[in-house]
Amino acid sequence: MSDQCDGLQGFLFTHSLGGGTGSGLGSLLLEQLSLDYGKKSKLEFAVYPAPQVSTSVVEPYNTVLTTHTTLEHADCTFMVDNEAIYDMCRRNLDIARPNFSSLNNLIAQVVSSVTASLRFDGSLNVDLNEFQTNLVPYPRIHFPLVSYAPVFSKSRATHEANSVSEITQSCFEPGNQMVKCDPRTGKYMATCLLYRGDVVTRDVQNAVAQVKSKKTVQLVDWCPTGFKIGICYQPPTAIKGSELASASRAVCMLSNTTAIAEAWRRIDRKFDLMYSKRAFVHWYVGEGMEEGEFTEAREDLAALERDYIEVGTDSFPEEEEEY
Repeated sequence: MSDQCDGLQGFLFTHSLGGGTGSGLGSLLLEQLSLDYGKKSKLEFAVYPAPQVSTSVVEPYNTVLTTHTTLEHADCTFMVDNEAIYDMCRRNLDIARPNFSSLNNLIAQVVSSVTASLRFDGSLNVDLNEFQTNLVPYPRIHFPLVSYAPVFSKSRATHEANSVSEITQSCFEPGNQMVKCDPRTGKYMATCLLYRGDVVTRDVQNAVAQVKSKKTVQLVDWCPTGFKIGICYQPPTAIKGSELASASRAVCMLSNTTAIAEAWRRIDRKFDLMYSKRAFVHWYVGEGMEEGEFTEAREDLAALERDYIEVGTDSFPEEEEEY
């Protein structure tokens, strides 16, 4: 298929980090793509293990191992977790028991927003290479947090606010994020706002100015600009049969924030609890792995945690006043 493309920009890769196939086969495929198409962009949409909702007891092992393997092969990894999306479905879409279709419909809106400017015209188009350029300050720090707004059900569509300013503000609220972490505890290194539909540049500029003026949004001091804007005039499309109401405009925010380190700390802690007892390790060793691969992967994730702490540190710490 790639040979038939006129202008191949890169690859969008969707897999889970916690399952056996998504982590193992996914890592192998990404590694092979890196060998065959080294210079092409490789963007991941990775389903990350949720804090409380688990689909497999060995999720911590699979996640640490696959992150270690793909860290040098993926250019940008957009993480989502099932629990965060379950909560969005219950709270915003009034779905008492969300199923996988409900979750996938929300994730599909994000994937659609990311690729919209490749498929439709707009005043500020963003191509695949620009995501890496604008969101990844250092090669290893490539895990942006994903937010999407507006998310409301058809029954609420008539009375929900949907101005450019309001949907922009919504993206900075934890309830609209697709990974469970608190952005107020971290600092933003770079942010990409991808607007769709009835949006004009002036409204976007005013909305971003309002966000920057708020004390709750902290930017790292070494990257004070921090915002990349994309506008696509094609309005968002609600999937047929979806509970999500159609809207005249929408925004998908991709933000590289140090708050995402909370997700890595969480999974590393679970890994340590299991590995301290060598629980379930025999299954992996029986398939040909060595225990040394576990410790190597865990050390790499510990280094990733330290990387996030380092990039969030101010370049010029304020000197203490002398009295």
